[in-house]
Amino acid sequence: MAVYKMTPTKANLIKAKGSLGFAKKGYELLDRKRTVLIREMMSLIDRANVLQERIDTEFKQAYEALKLANITIGSEYVNELASSIEKEKDFNILFKSVMGVEVPIIKREDTTLTTEYGFFRTNPAFDKAVLNFTDIKNLIYELAELENSVYKLAMEIKKTQKRANALDKIQIPKYTSTIKYIEEVLEEKEREDFFRLKRVKGK
Repeated sequence: MAVYKMTPTKANLIKAKGSLGFAKKGYELLDRKRTVLIREMMSLIDRANVLQERIDTEFKQAYEALKLANITIGSEYVNELASSIEKEKDFNILFKSVMGVEVPIIKREDTTLTTEYGFFRTNPAFDKAVLNFTDIKNLIYELAELENSVYKLAMEIKKTQKRANALDKIQIPKYTSTIKYIEEVLEEKEREDFFRLKRVKGK
């Protein structure tokens, strides 16, 4: 291990010990942060997996209902009705902090379905398809929020890991070696001074 070049003095020894203590404290904090971020990310991944399963189920039900509606009232009329359904409302993206990481929160207006198509020539299959696709849209918003949060946390974990490794593998060993080097030099000087003093007294 290469020793950080410092003049072997008591002042530099104190400085090196202070730097070592600071590096160790920094490593502990980064390690704690990494643990919290990993726990939060795993929780979000579990939620995202459950949500993805719900979306898959909803899609199957929605397409079955849509297929039945196409058969019973005709695909052209289904397309005409679909175009009259209320379009997506505006939404805002807010952020919350998780250990200094800004993760998104999607704030939207109440998306309670309002049917703007008439009930003439419609049937329960079409209504079910509309309701299913509306639910899917809401779930996709939530899934996008979770996946974006997971990505941001993963990037922060990677950066935190890199910094922790730099302290653990480079900085801490460097200061430890420097302290050992300075202590050995100072001890050698003390022995030389003691030996020189004894010779002077002997004369």
